[in-house]
Amino acid sequence: MSQNDFDQWLKELDLSFWGTAQHKVTPAQFFERQKSENAVLLDLRSLEEAGYLALPLALHIPIDELPDRWREIPSDRLVATFCSSATRAVVAWVYLQLHGLENVRILDAHYNDLTAELTPGKVHKRTR
Repeated sequence: MSQNDFDQWLKELDLSFWGTAQHKVTPAQFFERQKSENAVLLDLRSLEEAGYLALPLALHIPIDELPDRWREIPSDRLVATFCSSATRAVVAWVYLQLHGLENVRILDAHYNDLTAELTPGKVHKRTR
């Protein structure tokens, strides 16, 4: 993408876009859409982080591997980017948007927010 293309993309992200949080999805919203639309959680954490706390429900592509592996990410489903601090999730969101993946959102969550949606009662409700 050229600098002009990036500039134009950035200009389209006005207050209406940011104010309606079109770039984010909450864990609850994500899991509902995972159930109904087969949404994908993209785990951008390092191999070491994923080894320490694996997320088997996620597609794991460390952020430094994204330039070589972004084509593995489905373009026909919601993709929620995730890392433990949200920084890499934001970078990946921009990167994927610039590569034409439009149905990408930043998972608005840290570990505690994510695990709160994985309690037995919530999982049971979603799997029924």
